Amino acid sequence: MEKIELKPASVFKMFARINQVPRPSKREEKMIAFLKDFGEGLGLETKVDQTGNVLIRKPASAGMESKPTVILQSHMDMVCEKNNDVDFDFDRDAIQTYVDGEWMKAKGTTLGADDGIGCAMEMAILADNSLKHGPLECVFTRDEETGLTGAEGMKAGFMTGQMLINLDSEDEGEMFVSCAGGCRTAVTFRFTPEAAPADAFFLQLTIKGLTGGHSGDDIEKKRANANKLLARFLYDGMKAWGLRLSDIQAGGLHNAIPREASCLVCIPNKYKEQARVQWNIFAAEVQEEFSVTEKTMEFLLESAEAAATVLPEDVNRRLICALQAVDNGVYAMSQDIALVETSSNLASIKQTEPGVIAINTSQRSSLLSNRKNMANTVAAVFELAGAEVEIGEGYPGWAMNPKSELLRITREQYVRLFGKEPIVRGIHAGLECGLFSEKYPGLDMVSFGPTLRGVHSPDERLLIPTVDLVWKHLLAILENV
Repeated sequence: MEKIELKPASVFKMFARINQVPRPSKREEKMIAFLKDFGEGLGLETKVDQTGNVLIRKPASAGMESKPTVILQSHMDMVCEKNNDVDFDFDRDAIQTYVDGEWMKAKGTTLGADDGIGCAMEMAILADNSLKHGPLECVFTRDEETGLTGAEGMKAGFMTGQMLINLDSEDEGEMFVSCAGGCRTAVTFRFTPEAAPADAFFLQLTIKGLTGGHSGDDIEKKRANANKLLARFLYDGMKAWGLRLSDIQAGGLHNAIPREASCLVCIPNKYKEQARVQWNIFAAEVQEEFSVTEKTMEFLLESAEAAATVLPEDVNRRLICALQAVDNGVYAMSQDIALVETSSNLASIKQTEPGVIAINTSQRSSLLSNRKNMANTVAAVFELAGAEVEIGEGYPGWAMNPKSELLRITREQYVRLFGKEPIVRGIHAGLECGLFSEKYPGLDMVSFGPTLRGVHSPDERLLIPTVDLVWKHLLAILENV
């Protein structure tokens, strides 16, 4: 197979530089310093605000000084997920990329194209003085992935442009003009562990190899949630054999559909063979349910060394019942367009220390009232189970502006370049545009980007030819604003 050319070369070179810099969410100090040095090295005005957002201003090219200032915006942090068998330190190691056909991927980790490829486009524009554009403000926000705290902490006035292009979307040819708001609901079960039953037989249950993906943009794709699958078996086992939990480490980040879940359980010795048979039946049933979306699921049941303690019987029952009952996935579809309106994701279930199990969930909706309702629905299940529940403040959605001048130009230039209409839609995920719309009323915004798949998982991949399409489109917009 002929090796695909990485075009535009300037963007991919910048992306390679970015992937040398560790940038986990909330730990972006090295990336902030890198961007600051980059802007100052070009002799451009460079600012870092109190939150850690970076802004680099570039004057208009000759003859374009009268054009309105356009803001280009991406987030500098990345989701740090890796396969369990990969030895990798996201605080120290460089992302190892490779090309597979038309796709760029990483070796066993997230690729960081969300949103490193957006950052790379901004850097390439800043470094190229042959391009035609009006005044530019290139903004790089921090900590988008774990709470949008960079955009939330930005003070009004940091940006001065009248139009903003967010480069954090994942389907080339689609222009996003609205997004969902979201919040997190955190749950804590506290208890005093008790001694394991004398006749207990211990098993390690693991479900892995799921597709995972973004808990907003992929929530309607009928991908399995490893935590909910595990809860199903735990519920049946509790009813049939008096199964008791000793430890659980399931799921990961709040904005990722869980790919892996594992727990240590015990059952009476007399049921151990029955449990093995039922596990195999359960695995076959689930694989049939998800035969289209989950091709690489694995169900592992292994004998384990006896643990000293288990959950008290009452806590065990309340926890497992709540995990079985709690909503997960699509809750409501939009009445106006073919888009998920409201959803919830059971993101993680982890025993953080003896006697403490922490559960993290996230809710999204394009309607504030239904986001609150969804969070309350999740909270009520766990409150009935006797857990401590805290609903976070969340972040706002972004409403479509039907009179957007930027959208008009964006569509016009897309049709001129590619001879077809782009798809204009909303997204069931949080974009920083929602927070910008609160701080900068009247700011004209649109979001687009090259095609990404498997984001927030080690399967993240970038469709290389779409980068060049987005690049040409972006330059045409800047020239014709």
